[in-house]
Amino acid sequence: MNDEQRGSDREHSRRKDDTPRYVDPGDSVFSLWGRVIRARYQRIAASLTRHVMQRPLRIGISARIFHPEAGSTGLRSKNLQYLEESIAHWVMSRDVLVFMIPTVNTSGLLHPSNIRLRDYARHLDGLVLQGGADVSPHTYSEAPTRPEWSGDRARDMYELELLHEFVEAGKPVMGICRGCQLINVAFGGTLYQDIATDVPTAMPHVHDDYDRHRHEIAFPPGSSLAKLFKETKGGVVNSIHHQAVKTLGRDMDVEALSVPDQMIEAIRYRKAPFVMGLQWHPEFHRAGGQELLDCTGILDNFLRVARETRF
Repeated sequence: MNDEQRGSDREHSRRKDDTPRYVDPGDSVFSLWGRVIRARYQRIAASLTRHVMQRPLRIGISARIFHPEAGSTGLRSKNLQYLEESIAHWVMSRDVLVFMIPTVNTSGLLHPSNIRLRDYARHLDGLVLQGGADVSPHTYSEAPTRPEWSGDRARDMYELELLHEFVEAGKPVMGICRGCQLINVAFGGTLYQDIATDVPTAMPHVHDDYDRHRHEIAFPPGSSLAKLFKETKGGVVNSIHHQAVKTLGRDMDVEALSVPDQMIEAIRYRKAPFVMGLQWHPEFHRAGGQELLDCTGILDNFLRVARETRF
């Protein structure tokens, strides 16, 4: 066979089978496409994972409500909804986005809307119920024993709906001071309308010193806070409340008690990934501080659950 014939045979071979030499001779079209699809799926999954891990959490905070004062003009004649700065900065300290959740108005004469509180629960990753006005005794089927303890029934209804929407969506909830009391009431519990009146043997839990007033707390053995703060078993917190948890709501566990009067200072709903109420104000505690309990770990646990349940 001459050179011309051998070259013709090689060319004929290439035309007959154009498969590159690096391809496994045992490969089929189906196995090749299977690997291509898996590789593309892995790239998409990796991209989505990076997006999920890098996107900041979106945490909603319930609004405080200022109701118009009779005879007032200007701003004080309007309904105002606002956010206390310290609670927003405490949550934001862990590099998350904070959104104040306003009340919704589906039948407003000026600006009706189809937005519901469940829409916020669907699109946000967690909820913080901030402090403020008393919970109305009417909300837990009691009459106010004094007019000044009537509380804010309108805010109760708004926050109760908000709380249940986030719980229904499987999203974590943290209640601060009033928020702790509201969580208890939401699940059938009751409150002391005024600690000094209802429990005369209790130490003062509110004082003109406001957030500089403080007392010790202890964590019951087996509670999640006892496990979190296993080195200390308690701490010192601020105390800015004249109401407190009386009878526990259903499926509720005690997470902290004041020392020495044993008033309930923290609760947790055990039928959800994370629903916890703190009677004190952790946003007024310095991160890494020695004097007051550093509550950063509680916030981090809340945010970890928010990331795990965000979809």
